[in-house]
Amino acid sequence: MANIAIVGCGDLGTRLAHVLSDKGHQVTGLKRHPPSHEGRINYVAADIASGTGLDAMDMDFDQLFFIVTPDGRSESDYRAIYETGLNNLLAKLPECPWIFVSSTSVYAQSRGEWVDEDSPAEPQTVTSQLIRKAEQRLIESNPDNIIVRFSGIYGPGRESLLRMAAQSPAIQKEPPYFTNRIHQQDCVGVLAFLLEQRLAGRKLEPCYLASDDDPAPLWNVVSWLAERMHCPSPVVKTVGTDAVMNKRCSNRRLKDLGYQFRYPDFTKGYAELIDKGGLAL
Repeated sequence: MANIAIVGCGDLGTRLAHVLSDKGHQVTGLKRHPPSHEGRINYVAADIASGTGLDAMDMDFDQLFFIVTPDGRSESDYRAIYETGLNNLLAKLPECPWIFVSSTSVYAQSRGEWVDEDSPAEPQTVTSQLIRKAEQRLIESNPDNIIVRFSGIYGPGRESLLRMAAQSPAIQKEPPYFTNRIHQQDCVGVLAFLLEQRLAGRKLEPCYLASDDDPAPLWNVVSWLAERMHCPSPVVKTVGTDAVMNKRCSNRRLKDLGYQFRYPDFTKGYAELIDKGGLAL
């Protein structure tokens, strides 16, 4: 049994906490406003940006997960988490190994290129630059820390693409605008899997790209969703050759380690969402 800290117990963090608790691990969750009744998780009310509540936290952890979402999309929101908050935690837990949830937004490739963990990560937006600097800070502080770059997360409660597909939107068709995604259950699965591998003594890489097997053009995805929901097809939008975030993410390193995706492509995950959610129109 390991003593685990999860910093940021939103949807993903809470799901992970329950999975790890069910496996017998002792789990402490850091949350600014923790629930009043939660038997399986030891919550600590703390704010990493201000440092409030960190002194009340046990420092003897075997593993820390960092799964924090900024309050907004501004530079100051991201700086509060990925700079100030990160430094506050590192000062409190300098020796504890981390698994840090990052984003494929750190890649600036825009012509449909394949990217993997060794591809240049040179983001152009200030918010993604702050995430990238946080990655570098973590690896410099402890080479045993692990970065996990998630692509677009979807699942129950994350259904914006379904709503868009229902409105016959204008979508780029040529050249293909590739999109990458991962179901939220696979996000939790990947994080729990990496912890299991670490506890089993396997040598892990400093970075893993977590995205499903099918980097599909947005036109294909939205057309499939519209047909499945019995909605009008999207209309073609003409654009230039460059499009922000147009890339294809390779998950080979993660799969070579042994992870098996529960939702290997968008049809598996979105079919379940539509059928279970009653979203067919």
